[in-house]
Amino acid sequence: MAELGSAKIVHLTSTGRKTEKPHTVELWFAVNDDKVYLSHEGEETDWMRNIKKNAQIVFEIGGNKFTGRARYLNELKEEAWTAKVALYKKYYGKASKEVIEDWFSLSKLLLIDAVCPVARASKIGVYRRTFY
Repeated sequence: MAELGSAKIVHLTSTGRKTEKPHTVELWFAVNDDKVYLSHEGEETDWMRNIKKNAQIVFEIGGNKFTGRARYLNELKEEAWTAKVALYKKYYGKASKEVIEDWFSLSKLLLIDAVCPVARASKIGVYRRTFY
């Protein structure tokens, strides 16, 4: 996963909480220790509300598809700080704790874990996982 961290964007597909149809968005992301971090500033969007209802997602980085589970990070946990540093460093470089905390003060942080490469897509929205 780390080798894909230099890609600029991730395409994340969640399942619509009302329609149950695939909903794909393009996001900034960071990879740290084989974990994929996302952030969003402001009000929750559809993809975020979809994840609250169904955490199973499909995502693509640099032409490689994966499945995983997305979840919100608790701001008070060390994991949230790790996400902030990884995201800030990737797009803006190193900064002080104060700068990073200020930058993410209005953001929600998410983590994609339980990541498995997609072997093939059998039909839209249905994927078979490959386990190692």
